[in-house]
Amino acid sequence: MTDSSATAPELARIPTDALVVLVGPSGSGKSTWADAWFRPDQVVSSDRLRALVGTGEQDQRAGTDAFEVLDDVVRRRLARGLLTVVDSLGFDDERRSTWRATAAEHGRPAVAVFFATPAKDCRARNKAREHPVPSKVVTAQLARRDEVEPLLDTEFDAVLSPTTPVVVPPPLAAAARRSEADAEPTAPPTEPAPGLRFGLHLSSFTWPGESSEIGPRLADIARRAEAAGFDSIWVMDHVLQIPQVGREWEPMLDAYTTLGYLAAATERVRLGTLVSGITYRNVAQLAKIVASLDVLSSGRAECGLGAAWFAAEHKAYGWPFPTLAERYELLEDALELLPLMWGPGAPTYEGRRIGTVKATCYPRPVQERIPILVGGSGPARTLRLVARHADACNLFGEPDRIRDLVAVLHRHCEAEDRDPAEIRVTQLSDVLVAADPTELTARVDGLRGNATPEQFTDAATAGVVDHHVERFGALRDAGVSEAMVRLHDVGHPGALETFAAVIDEFR
Repeated sequence: MTDSSATAPELARIPTDALVVLVGPSGSGKSTWADAWFRPDQVVSSDRLRALVGTGEQDQRAGTDAFEVLDDVVRRRLARGLLTVVDSLGFDDERRSTWRATAAEHGRPAVAVFFATPAKDCRARNKAREHPVPSKVVTAQLARRDEVEPLLDTEFDAVLSPTTPVVVPPPLAAAARRSEADAEPTAPPTEPAPGLRFGLHLSSFTWPGESSEIGPRLADIARRAEAAGFDSIWVMDHVLQIPQVGREWEPMLDAYTTLGYLAAATERVRLGTLVSGITYRNVAQLAKIVASLDVLSSGRAECGLGAAWFAAEHKAYGWPFPTLAERYELLEDALELLPLMWGPGAPTYEGRRIGTVKATCYPRPVQERIPILVGGSGPARTLRLVARHADACNLFGEPDRIRDLVAVLHRHCEAEDRDPAEIRVTQLSDVLVAADPTELTARVDGLRGNATPEQFTDAATAGVVDHHVERFGALRDAGVSEAMVRLHDVGHPGALETFAAVIDEFR
């Protein structure tokens, strides 16, 4: 069914890579709506193409050529993942089928926007045009609209009313569809849904000002994050900025120095790296560093580990970069050695790649066991190591992918005779949250640089509070117990406070 609510513009949620087909008779307002909400380069109009290949928009003899061009433009845009709005009557079953097939071929969602404008308004608008469509043609179009409307629900992924559209990344659009499906009447739950914890991931320190201002800004962000309800703060453990985030010469603080600083600036949040490459330090020395952080933070340390991947920084700092198989062996050694270092006595350890005659570390950590988190989603090796040794894992992907990975983890736990409930599942994603669509547009435009709004929206998973509540709810239902978020605008006033509204929904 079409959404007839004119008071909830957030329901007109359109994915950044969607095919959007406008459906309605002449005078229903399709072109006016498209021109108001989309850039000219996003709208493919059959009327304008008739003018391009013929003598004007009213040149019906140019219709066949115009639609051939339209189909080609639609195909090429969808192949590139570009938001494409088709402005035509939308009444031709064969053409709609062709456009939907093209969208499916390229893995793009297909959305119809149905214009249920009253017949008298359509006739009045058409009559006021410089070149009105004949009255009997409008009458036929209105009749055809009634025939087409019931077909749209089965033809398109979503059918919307022409309310204020909000362009969102595909994960937020998918979350909306899940939320609508879950809204179907069901028996009341026997117990409330589990909560969800949130961690703030800091991956960049390129805030305005000189280097001397990084510390105060960082402390302010940490305190505001704690006040907003975040349960943990995580930093990357790199010596060069990684290409996925910024440029090599941008500021990158030492991870454990930063965590020590954050321990003094906060009182409650847990602190850790997401994650420390296993090649960066002597493992016994890493145990000492993390134990010291735990003592100085009154038992708030987490130990994030990974197999390491950034070859450029190894070369820059003169560190050996073993083969992946050797790094995995070193990672498993660390997973075995670290708890020995933090535990009682001074046992000898001999592993696959490393060993020590005396696994000892004083002072002991405050926690009886510092949680060890392993980053990475590799189903064969990484998740097997998690099931065998770790307390948590950090996964990448949206709910369907997370659900599959959690199922793999549970199978590994069964093979290791371990209760999967002992392992915390976390997920990391980039996020930008605004209070409403107007603020969302302003934030995207202020941060996107040379990227198009759609490119930045995708990269930042940008949306309003309700969009993110739906998505994080789906991640929780897929098995995530703590969501790690990298806020694109974390240094901007109000960013953390806006995200607090998302956190509040899961308390």
